[in-house]
Amino acid sequence: MLYSIQPFDPVAFKLGPISVRWYGIIIVTGILVAYFLAVREGKKRGIREEIFTDLLIWAVPIAILCARIYYVIFQWDYYSRYPEQIVQIWRGGLAIHGALIGAVATAVVFCRKRNIPFFKLADIAAPSLVIGQAIGRWGNFMNQEAYGGVVTRDFLERLHLPDFIINQMYIGGQYRHPTFLYESSWDFFVFLLLILLRRMRVKQGEIFFTYLILYSAGRFFIEGMRTDSLMFFDIRAAQLMSVALIVISAVLIIVRRRKKEIPLYSD
Repeated sequence: MLYSIQPFDPVAFKLGPISVRWYGIIIVTGILVAYFLAVREGKKRGIREEIFTDLLIWAVPIAILCARIYYVIFQWDYYSRYPEQIVQIWRGGLAIHGALIGAVATAVVFCRKRNIPFFKLADIAAPSLVIGQAIGRWGNFMNQEAYGGVVTRDFLERLHLPDFIINQMYIGGQYRHPTFLYESSWDFFVFLLLILLRRMRVKQGEIFFTYLILYSAGRFFIEGMRTDSLMFFDIRAAQLMSVALIVISAVLIIVRRRKKEIPLYSD
């Protein structure tokens, strides 16, 4: 059977010589959704909206910069030959682990300057972060990147995927695992779990650490299916980082659980 396969144009529209790409629109949408959810929860926890606004102004550009630096470092063989492409982030190439490092580092400094408990803010932000990631993965979809190994069209149809996803996964003359969709779906599931966790008797910091554990667990397995992984020698960098985050987060939860002076999230 012949199929009409027409991938989406990664350019949403043009403003004169400027091309506005779907990737950028989707990333910004994820950031805004994350921001409004954090503001809503923050009001319940006694943190004013302007705190999140000020943090966003600093954290977003730093996170994007760190995400790009992280990606370029692990792809230096390529970018050393094409250095002019280093700044072309609209074509993709943002590593979430780099963004996470930049955002957390910025938040730590910000909280110290504003005299705000970091883990209180991190717990509020954790569900927002993961839902932002769930949305952001669709930017990879529009760019036809972050895909997995070769599959058949029948395999994708058995997943009951709509034709627009199946057709977009026809890359280089072959159908591919929609790993962007697997991760987006997992992130949304983690988001729901974190929302439920807010209603339980957990200590400050545990929602944030649970986010790191759950996201990393899903990322570890999904990363193994991808064909475009950043590599650290012969190890997939994202898998290595995922294991490290799981171990560190689990240890910190156990250690902090033993400290009676740490307040509950609901306090």
